[in-house]
Amino acid sequence: MALSSYDSKKVLLVDDDKNTRIAISTGLRREGFLVCEVEGIKKASLAIKKNRPDVVILDLSLPDGDGLDLIKEIRSTDMLPVIVCSGRNSENEKVAGLELGADDYITKPLSIKEMASRIRTVLRRGVGMPIITNNLQLGDITIDAEKKEVKKGSNIIDLTNKEYDLLFFLVKNAKKEFSREELLNHVWINKKDRSVATVTEHVRRLRNKLEEDPASPRYLCAVRGVGYRAMP
Repeated sequence: MALSSYDSKKVLLVDDDKNTRIAISTGLRREGFLVCEVEGIKKASLAIKKNRPDVVILDLSLPDGDGLDLIKEIRSTDMLPVIVCSGRNSENEKVAGLELGADDYITKPLSIKEMASRIRTVLRRGVGMPIITNNLQLGDITIDAEKKEVKKGSNIIDLTNKEYDLLFFLVKNAKKEFSREELLNHVWINKKDRSVATVTEHVRRLRNKLEEDPASPRYLCAVRGVGYRAMP
């Protein structure tokens, strides 16, 4: 079979099931792709850093976390194409994956021919490149996405993982208004026992750590009847 310009591309396959990995990787190699297989988020992150693929095929139910979290991690620094391939087929799951930055969402089972076609379609849109700058700025607050580090002036601010995720999302979408429910869906993905009070509490903590006057915030502003927005 003659190879097109989209064949011989590197595919990183992330799936917890060994038999599924073998079946998909064997089929994609027959279609002309180069395939690397891993079973979890940590190994996927290492593979992306050591030998950057052209596209990631990602299952969501992984042994060391949710695949949606890997999409968030990738999108914080990179436009690397990601195709979700999952047995989770609810509309909410699909919307969450696509809104976080997945380029396509396909459900199992599917044929190798269809998967190969989807990969080539995503690659035709343009191969994703790393984002040139890893810093986001909000006044005197700097977010280093690569290091997951936040500074106010020259001082490093100690944030929990969820405080960081919420701040990053708001600053990345500065000036845009989000309801508490929307913030829950973007930041607390697939977590049980969620409530809008969780968002309110995390905003309060961020204000205490970042604002000169938490009672009259300059950066993390409430929008009456809506929710919150970050103001540069």
